[in-house]
Amino acid sequence: MKKFFSRFYVALILLFMYAPILVLITFSFNESKGRSWTGFSFKWYGELLRDDAIIGALGNTLMIAVIAAVVSTILGTVAAIGIHNMRRPYKTIVKNVNNLPLINPEIVMGISLMILFSFCRIHPGFVTIIIAHITFCIPSVILSVMPKLTQINNSIYEAALDLGCNDFQAFYKVILPEIMPGIISGFLMAFTYSIDDFVISYFTAGPDSQTLPLVIYTITRKPMTPKLNALSTIIFVIVLFALVISNVLSGKDVEKQKKIKKNV
Repeated sequence: MKKFFSRFYVALILLFMYAPILVLITFSFNESKGRSWTGFSFKWYGELLRDDAIIGALGNTLMIAVIAAVVSTILGTVAAIGIHNMRRPYKTIVKNVNNLPLINPEIVMGISLMILFSFCRIHPGFVTIIIAHITFCIPSVILSVMPKLTQINNSIYEAALDLGCNDFQAFYKVILPEIMPGIISGFLMAFTYSIDDFVISYFTAGPDSQTLPLVIYTITRKPMTPKLNALSTIIFVIVLFALVISNVLSGKDVEKQKKIKKNV
């Protein structure tokens, strides 16, 4: 009985979380604007593709997300390696500082970056929003890479050096393959965070660098259009695909670790 109620509770929570999304996806294929179902149609997807403002914002969002994810992944990986090699208590202090942007309200970071850019006389645009996105993406990359570094046996790196590898070759051939699942997970997390961000983008974007969340916010001030249902469905599918890839890679890494432990 207890097992039944626990499963029922979990199912109820999942239903509460995902039922609105399922309704949104369903009505993105509705032929009419009304709340009643009148027929299956791709009409609103076609209307979405003909909306220049949304398509332009989508292009800006993807470009900013890719650049921010790539740069933050590189910087976050290097930072994670540096933090991993630190001694205590400096290591603990830096890790706590890294966690601050994750627990800090986004509005505080957005206003702070806006004041910083204004003080440096940097006009809002692609440069400011990319810097802002890199800033809040780096901590998530560090948190993804750090656990993989702690799982590495240091003797493997030392063995590579003994066998004739220099520092770069030992890192490229030994360390990098071991932490690659964490790097990929960090990249995917940074990519999704960048696409999803609204608050920080609101304070740092310029008129020529409007992202999709900002355009959606502008559209919602007017009467609701089913084009947003279609747009939200596409975004949901993209994010879901990225999370599935991340989970598959994590699962493969876990299986790999189990095989290594069995062989040892």
